[in-house]
Amino acid sequence: MASFSFGTGNAAKLLRLPLYAVGRLGTLLVPRGRRWVFGCGAGVGDGALALQRFAAAEGHDTLWLAGSPRETAEAEALGLRTLPRSGLRGWWATARAGVLVVTHGLGDVNRYGNGGAFVVQLWHGIPLKRIGLDSPATTQVPAVPGAPILRRLVGLLYRGAAQRIRVLPAASHRARARLESAFGLGDDRVVVTGEPRVDVLSTGTAEVRRAHARGLLAEAVGAIGDASRVVLYAPTWRDGAADPSVPTAEEWVHIVRVLEEHDAVLLVRSHPLGEGSYAPPLPTSRVRALSSAVVSDVTPLLPAVDVLITDYSSLAYDVGLLAIPVVFLAPDVAEYARTRGFYGRFEEVAASGSATGWNEALDRLASLLGDQAAFDAAAACSATLSAEMHAFRDGQNTRRVYRVIRARGVPAPKGAA
Repeated sequence: MASFSFGTGNAAKLLRLPLYAVGRLGTLLVPRGRRWVFGCGAGVGDGALALQRFAAAEGHDTLWLAGSPRETAEAEALGLRTLPRSGLRGWWATARAGVLVVTHGLGDVNRYGNGGAFVVQLWHGIPLKRIGLDSPATTQVPAVPGAPILRRLVGLLYRGAAQRIRVLPAASHRARARLESAFGLGDDRVVVTGEPRVDVLSTGTAEVRRAHARGLLAEAVGAIGDASRVVLYAPTWRDGAADPSVPTAEEWVHIVRVLEEHDAVLLVRSHPLGEGSYAPPLPTSRVRALSSAVVSDVTPLLPAVDVLITDYSSLAYDVGLLAIPVVFLAPDVAEYARTRGFYGRFEEVAASGSATGWNEALDRLASLLGDQAAFDAAAACSATLSAEMHAFRDGQNTRRVYRVIRARGVPAPKGAA
């Protein structure tokens, strides 16, 4: 079962309204400086880490706000200055910052100290499923008396928070339209620069990227033979509902059999907000967990992957930068379209069709792993899908985002000429 839902999250937000008010009053009294403060809802990584590296190299004073002891340890291991995002120190760091950089929401830094800040919202993927103001799920509240009024209040709060965003990078003009609608922002705030989080997929040669990613993967899940194929399974979040694609014992037997026949390893990347029970009934080295508890940011590992299996994850757009074939496993697509919604038609994304269960998905996977012509055709289809959504693949997205931020009036590093 999932560990979080919009309903419970929004209920907690409404209960914290007095703290938001006190925090906002505090930010009116505290002058902001030049420091750039970073946070990421998924841990140390994503576009926030890419932009932090670039800003620090330019000479800016940077600080990473961590949401857990594990994140603090990871940040410190990377040489980042860090503080806990909660508590008075996190509030003070957020309230004093000149620039706040987030990837999920304002809670990536201290949620009570962001009033009046220059907010850069990097987001964490090209939307396939509807997000923000475009999705009815965003304003869900528990079924209590007055729920319709509470939903409207949550919508107003969400829209108000979104208006604090000064820069929201988009991967392309097509993605830009989705973000403008989801956040209620104009094209002066949403800029087509490409996403910093995917620069790692366009930097260096394919051989260097794959060797580096294989090394990272070995550190995370153990060594995988050089000749073995790597299959990544990445289901998305279902807002508190159970994942319908958790394999049965019989399906696990079929999964392992296909992996053995094609000398492949399955990496299971369950969503950080929806950890599912994806452990095979019997131990096998052919299936390995790659959850957020193992690796915070999966993007740098994508060059090590040969095939992606997913449903509605934005990874379907990203792996096309590497021409990685995608198998779509979406047994609940009709229900998901009704309750969450898609941008456009899901069938346009899953052009070759989507599997309704593991047996069908495994047939498609076996075809890709066993037939080079089928693999090449699927890789070309994946690259085409990506090209429609990623306008840039030059590894310079972070630089373009930085230039936009500076052009919007953010001062140069202290002491810079």
